[in-house]
Amino acid sequence: MISERAPAKVNLLLHVGPRREDGLHELCSLFATIDLADDVTVEEAAADEVVCEGVAGPNLALAAVERFRAEAAPDLPPLRVAIEKRIPVAAGLGGGSADAAAVLRAANELAGRPLDADGLRALGAGIGADVPSQVEPRHALVTGAGEGVEAVGLPPMTLLLVPDEHGLSTADVYARADALGTTRAELDVERVRELAARPLYELTAVLENDLEGAAVSLRPELDGRMDVLREAGALTARVTGSGPTVFGVFRSGEAPEVDGAIRAEIA
Repeated sequence: MISERAPAKVNLLLHVGPRREDGLHELCSLFATIDLADDVTVEEAAADEVVCEGVAGPNLALAAVERFRAEAAPDLPPLRVAIEKRIPVAAGLGGGSADAAAVLRAANELAGRPLDADGLRALGAGIGADVPSQVEPRHALVTGAGEGVEAVGLPPMTLLLVPDEHGLSTADVYARADALGTTRAELDVERVRELAARPLYELTAVLENDLEGAAVSLRPELDGRMDVLREAGALTARVTGSGPTVFGVFRSGEAPEVDGAIRAEIA
């Protein structure tokens, strides 16, 4: 049995560029890895199986097993994947992708490490856009359609996350963003790379999410949740990813108690 930690991510900044020929949008995003995480265990079994209480239907973790076997280890035995879920589902926090990346790491170990980290990222890109960045969980500048991953440093901060009981479809949010015209004709990767090195008060002044308007148009109540975080003293408040989770940024250790919020640290 192999156990892996699968941490959530927050898009501190998300710029969305034009749609590519493969139908995916170009991205430029600052991903922060946070201490909210699922626990994933993988072991040999009689048949491939994913057990995740409270989460039904197709699971990226199973897709990770099947893709790893098909592309890297045809002799990989059937695997049972058990996920202790703490990251809210369909929340813009990358929980499913983090679980899939954890499964790739575990399967690679069981198979004798046929792939290095770059190989796992390349394989993960075919599973989901957020999977490559979670192969080695860390703060990162993420580009392309998620396949470009460059480690960056971020200033310490405390986040308050306010999830929603009901998830949002990523496809629906992108479709609304296209309809609203909130995506960009081109991306400035160098500028975003430089932003990551700024002090917290400078970084928070320029954080933005090109999908936020689309998410709010689908869930107008998100605006009110961001207002609550700002009133609580947040330096800024935004939607993460395609939502519906919103987050407020506070100086490290200075976040107050807010009803319904999950505290997360960035060190």
